Amino acid sequence: MSKKKTAVIVLAAGLGTRMKSDLPKVMHPLGGRPMINHLLATLAKIQCDNTVVVVGPDMADLEAAVSPHTTAVQYDRAGTGDAVKVGVQALTKANGGDFKGNVLIVYGDTPLISEQTLNGMLEARAGQPGKVPPSIVVLGFQPLDPGAYGRLVVDEDEGDLLAIVEANDATPEQLDINLCNSGVMCFDASLLPQFLSRLSNDNANQEEYLTDCVGIACEDGFACAVVEGDEDELIGVNSRVDLAQAEVIFQDFMREKTMKGGATLQDPSTVYFSFDTKIGKDVVIEPNVQFGPGVTLSNHVTVKGFSHLEGAHIHPGATVGPFARLRPGTSIGQEAKVGNFVEIKNTDVKEGAKISHLSYIGDAEVGTEANIGAGTITCNYDGFMKHKTIIGECAFIGSNTALIAPVKVGDGAIVGAGSTIAFDVEANAIVTTRAPHKTGQDAAISYRARKRAEKEKLNKG
Repeated sequence: MSKKKTAVIVLAAGLGTRMKSDLPKVMHPLGGRPMINHLLATLAKIQCDNTVVVVGPDMADLEAAVSPHTTAVQYDRAGTGDAVKVGVQALTKANGGDFKGNVLIVYGDTPLISEQTLNGMLEARAGQPGKVPPSIVVLGFQPLDPGAYGRLVVDEDEGDLLAIVEANDATPEQLDINLCNSGVMCFDASLLPQFLSRLSNDNANQEEYLTDCVGIACEDGFACAVVEGDEDELIGVNSRVDLAQAEVIFQDFMREKTMKGGATLQDPSTVYFSFDTKIGKDVVIEPNVQFGPGVTLSNHVTVKGFSHLEGAHIHPGATVGPFARLRPGTSIGQEAKVGNFVEIKNTDVKEGAKISHLSYIGDAEVGTEANIGAGTITCNYDGFMKHKTIIGECAFIGSNTALIAPVKVGDGAIVGAGSTIAFDVEANAIVTTRAPHKTGQDAAISYRARKRAEKEKLNKG
């Protein structure tokens, strides 16, 4: 790979009018995080020396999302060439003068481009031994439907890039070319300013097109080159339909990665991952499971169907679901069990504990081997503040119990079903708070007779 310094200019100023959204286009989420952050994470892997993100006016949320990278505002939105000029100005200022090396131009709405593809462009920019390095490297691809993509005209003998021809301007012969322009380009930093200075907006849209730099370079006798990438990783997101297609590509990638890593997905197409989901070996994930950000599954975990996990760590051998919901701050201990229709939030469930069904446990600690009966809830919110519930080791909480936090149930304690616990329970104590039973002998017979008489009287009017 090239040892030259590399700066990156990320073009992200577009409003994304086809998204029909108040949110900047590149801020729309893909796999649980904004598109722009997918791209920046990939750029971090190629160890860029400088990164400048070109944004539009009044995009404070976008500027915050890309921090601490430098941002530059493109006020006029007068085309990709104009956007790169804005980026070069910021890059020059950041370096106290001219930047030497490579300048890589990428797009915030192309979030799936890979580290390998970007490194391939940098290697091509370094050139071959004994040959003058190309002044520009363009990333091309061969789509199933070239359609409206610009065509890359390549010299058949040398393989040099001769021109980028827009589909509307192409001859029938050029339209037969299947090698298309992705828009991603890598420039010799010392030549980029002079190429930009000669761009013209003499076109129907009155915009400066970065692609015109190839023609300028060739006119001046500088070589240009092409590197090919995969169509899926170069999908540009300009609409909600594009976003959905990108999500499919991302999810398929994550599913394949997860299965290759040693996990079983019983119905892969129904499992949805987040960008940072971590899955261990010998994990079984049943159908219709969704992972939000911040989930780690250790080895030998089972997640049963229709469960939703976010911000949770599941330790080895634990079982979750079906129909379970784990919210941020949750840790499920080794060999613990969280069953159907259980919701857990900000809770540490220790090794071997069982919360089998129909419970809400929030802001709590559940001790080793504790058993939580059906319908148990921790009343953790008093309308103003959250409070903690601590359930000790081997404690047993009977069904339909309300634990009113802050409260502690000691090790080995037993709480009878149907109780409301508002005070601490000592270790190994048995506590019940049920109301006394009242029995009326044969009272049901007289009750039914009385009610029938009331009904008959009402019906007679």
